Amino acid sequence: MGESVPPAGVGKSGDALAADGGDALSGYRGLRPQAWAGAGVVRVQRSGDAIASAAHAVAISGHVSQVTVSAPLPRRPLHWPIQLGSVPVLASAFQARSAVCDQIDRAGAGHATVVLGQVLSGGGGVGKTQLAAAYTHRGLADGVELVVWVDASDTEQVIARYAHAAHAVEAAGDHLLGKSTESDAGLFLQWLATTRRSWLIVLDDLTDPEAMQAWWPPSSAFRCGRVLATTRRHDAMLSGGGRAMVDIGTYSAEEAEAYLQERLSSAHAAHLLDTQAAVLAETLGSLPLALSHAAAYMVNEDVPCAEYLRRFNDSAARLDDLMPRDADTEGYGRQVAAALLLSLDVAQTSEPVGLAVPVLRLAAVLDPAGHPRSLWSSDIVTRYLSAQRTVPPVGVPSAVGPAQAQAALRLLHRYGLLTDQAQAGFRAVRLHALTARAARECTPDTAVPEVVKTAVGALRELCERASWYNHEARAALHTNIDSLNRCAGDLLWQVGGYCLLRWAGPPLTQGTAITYWQQLIDTSERLFSRTHPTTLAARRDLALACFLSDRKKDAFAILQEDFPYQDNQLVIEQPRPSPAASEPISTVALLEETVTVRERLLGATHPATLTGQANLALLYWSQGNRAAAISTLERSLPGFRTALGPHHPDTISTHNRLRSWQEQHKRRWWRRTRGPSVSAEAGEDVMP
Repeated sequence: MGESVPPAGVGKSGDALAADGGDALSGYRGLRPQAWAGAGVVRVQRSGDAIASAAHAVAISGHVSQVTVSAPLPRRPLHWPIQLGSVPVLASAFQARSAVCDQIDRAGAGHATVVLGQVLSGGGGVGKTQLAAAYTHRGLADGVELVVWVDASDTEQVIARYAHAAHAVEAAGDHLLGKSTESDAGLFLQWLATTRRSWLIVLDDLTDPEAMQAWWPPSSAFRCGRVLATTRRHDAMLSGGGRAMVDIGTYSAEEAEAYLQERLSSAHAAHLLDTQAAVLAETLGSLPLALSHAAAYMVNEDVPCAEYLRRFNDSAARLDDLMPRDADTEGYGRQVAAALLLSLDVAQTSEPVGLAVPVLRLAAVLDPAGHPRSLWSSDIVTRYLSAQRTVPPVGVPSAVGPAQAQAALRLLHRYGLLTDQAQAGFRAVRLHALTARAARECTPDTAVPEVVKTAVGALRELCERASWYNHEARAALHTNIDSLNRCAGDLLWQVGGYCLLRWAGPPLTQGTAITYWQQLIDTSERLFSRTHPTTLAARRDLALACFLSDRKKDAFAILQEDFPYQDNQLVIEQPRPSPAASEPISTVALLEETVTVRERLLGATHPATLTGQANLALLYWSQGNRAAAISTLERSLPGFRTALGPHHPDTISTHNRLRSWQEQHKRRWWRRTRGPSVSAEAGEDVMP
């Protein structure tokens, strides 16, 4: 049972007890404490009143009568392999994504640590955890001796898991383990660096890279260990320390369709697949998380792809209804909207404090495919951020400048809520369409008008500065205006958004222009009235489109109908006598009067005035009044240059037309003064 050690002195006293490797002494020096190091229990009897209860404590009390050393219980042998933590099961219809797996393998060949990020930010759902789970299952199948799956969303959980692993693998002797959780975790990391056993550590959903700096598993001295991490963050430190970053995107179009087909077929619901499956996958952005919830919803409700797509596109539907918690059949643990915005609360409290939410709300009404960075430096955007910012820290001014707006973008980029990449040019700021929708649904109704108004003003500034020849910039602005129009609906008109719709309209010479402006007129009449200035402006654009499409009668009919309503200021003007009913109306006089009124009310450089002058010049020329046509264009050309710039297509067109008319006028004067023979000798046709 134990071994008795005779005392060296005489005398009787009480007991001294030392547990867990502690020292119990009572004046006897013949037996050194090292003699029973590692023993289970050391008992000193009849040695006086002295107790040592803490590890390595010392109790001294007179003479020792008897010392008993109990041998420790034998340890059970370790059984390898060892798996710690719950490794997620692979989702139904899991897509192997061979191209992504090859990229991870190549990164792992040159680095002990591989971090799976996401190429398109938007809050998650791209399948990082599922890919990590697939690699973990493959590692177990390949004979990896230690697999530790860690929920890395909280650093304290990581430390606790490491400490548990230290005991599980007996990373050190009993006299070293158990001092503290941090100490045990540190011993486990030392064991990983020196062991010859193969190991894989998976850090899932890493949210605080800075706090994890001291707890990254070390490189294996014998090259037998690997670390795989998943994160939404884009911090630079994630790619430091010899770590390799691998960006994980959404499914490809083929993978998304294959997922829907396999998932529905495995649920005996293949009848729900139809011709709209590819469109549905595209609408969901090929996001694995969204596809999983959508497929479960379709199975539960027995609705095919086309019907689910109709419900999804319904502006009144919400993500939480279309992708509810009970559709979480793969165990993701949260609804889609909550998952997509998981990091937003943390970002809102990070520096610059109070800007993450208003920035995301504004970005959510723009094109998910991207908008220019320069939008965030405009005055209207900085004023909006200043007004919507929550209370900043003490000593920090509430006014927001372009630098802070850019810092807020980078903050959301680091937390994986959007992507900010300068090299993407006019598509620099992007976010996933479902993240944008979740952000819009979480925006209070009272905040929406200010968001839309800010977006209108910011896009208008970009449109005014956009060069006609920069096709990339104009294409980006077109899609952003379309996105804002879809998100805002009628509210866009109420905050003065017609200017954007006018800018984004098709060229007036295209056949679709008339239909486009007719739709705008119908909307304006529905929201405002027949005589509202916005409606009249849309009708003037329609008249111009008709004129350029060689429908001159329709154009002048529109202008004639609108003439009495052009502006309320006409009421106080002395009205001109209207022509008798039997008297024919002169189109020239009508257009001349329109140009005069526009110039008086709007100014000589207003686009409406310039457009009227150009139309009047064309009318003069078509009726043979060439001098008046040239004179009118000469008066309008400086206005085009001032209002639109020298490189605007309308300015160039006016300049070219004026030069052409002047040349024709000179040739006509030359023929008239020198006679027909000169023209005949020059080989020209004689014009009347």
